[in-house]
Formats: sequence, structure tokens, C-alpha cells
Amino acid sequence: MSDDPDDIDLSALGDDDLVAQMHDDLYDGLKDEIVEGTEILLSRGWSADRVLNDALVEGMRIVGIDFRDGILFVPEVLLSANSMKAGMAILRPLLAETGVAAIGKVVIGTVKGDIHDIGKNLVAMMLEGAGFEVVDIGINSDVDKYLAALEEHKPDILGMSALLTTTMPYMKVVIDTMIEKGLRDDYIILVGGAPLNEEFGTAIGADGYCRDAAVAAEMAKSMVQDRRAAAPA
Repeated sequence: MSDDPDDIDLSALGDDDLVAQMHDDLYDGLKDEIVEGTEILLSRGWSADRVLNDALVEGMRIVGIDFRDGILFVPEVLLSANSMKAGMAILRPLLAETGVAAIGKVVIGTVKGDIHDIGKNLVAMMLEGAGFEVVDIGINSDVDKYLAALEEHKPDILGMSALLTTTMPYMKVVIDTMIEKGLRDDYIILVGGAPLNEEFGTAIGADGYCRDAAVAAEMAKSMVQDRRAAAPA
């Protein structure tokens, strides 16, 4: 994207050009520039949710497309996501003050017996970049930990990750327990991880299988919107 970001005076750019530059800076993982751009837009009277949606979420959407299409890879996307989080750190308290709601809430964790978290962390970052509130319960999460998080946070989506073939079946343990307790239909359940595939997701009763973080963000957004549209008034 931009070749010489250090030569660009962000404060001298008009709003539209600044937002476009922030998209480039997010793509390039330039955290300091994202912080500066966020602060400039706020100083010009932009609302926190406008900065979030127009500059950060849209920028991460572009990153997500190129990640999905194999143009960007995990290390680059992690840099982009960390830059987005730096901007979010400024916006989050402002959003809370104005009562702007996230587009949805997600509880996410790696299942019991599995301590891998890079993929889960990337999914969490991409979801946050798409406008979700994300509650990350970490690694080695057993069914009680998932159920406690669902009870406490009342999310729209439960996300489960596994990187080992030996831990994949535990996802079904969580789903079956939710069925037994009459909770299954209250949540959208998305699963992901390197050894999984769509057939496995269907077999264990998940609502969707996400092959990567960009797909997860897209699927989460569309499923929450579809569910709310179908809900009785």
C-alpha cells in the first residue's frame, strides 16, 4: 500500500483522504499512525462510532478480504489487528459513554485439552474489527467454563476452536450439554481450527464452520443479522 507513511502529515489530509490513508495504514500494520488518525478524526468532531465504522471496521474488512484470498498471511493480519486494537482502545470508552451498541457479542475459547491460541486470537481480533464485542475465555476451556461464560455474558455467538484432532470431539461434548440443558437454540455456534472441516461442523451440530478468521467475521455478522431479522417483533 503506501510506500512512505512517515512522509505523510495525517493532520494535513481532508477527512476522506485521512480515512483512506488509515485503511492503508491498517493494511500495513502501522499502529502509531492508526492512533494518530483516530485522534485527529475525533478532534474534528467525528463521533466514536463513525470513526469505528468508517476507518477501522472498513479497513479491517479490506484486510479480511485479502487474507481470505491468500494475499495476506497470519503475521501480517496480526499486525493489522493489533493496530486496529490500538485505535479501539481510544474509542471503546467513548462508545461506552454514548451507549453505542456493538453489532453483537461473542464468547470464544479453545476447547479442553488444547492450548493453542494463535488462531483463536486472530479470530477474536477480526471479530472485534468487524464491530463485535468479544469475550475470550482462553485455552483449555471445559464445558463448565463455556456454560459459565454464556450465563454471565449472554452472547449472540459461541465460538470454539481446536487445533488437535484429539480435542476436536470435545466440541460435541459442549454442544450436547447445551442441548441437555435446553440452551442450544439460544446461541449461534461457530467452530474452527486447522483439522476441522464443514462436514465435521455439521456432524457435531454447529451452525457454521469457519475455515479462517476472515470467514469467521463475515459469517458471524451475517448470521447475527439473519437471526435478528427472523426474530418476532
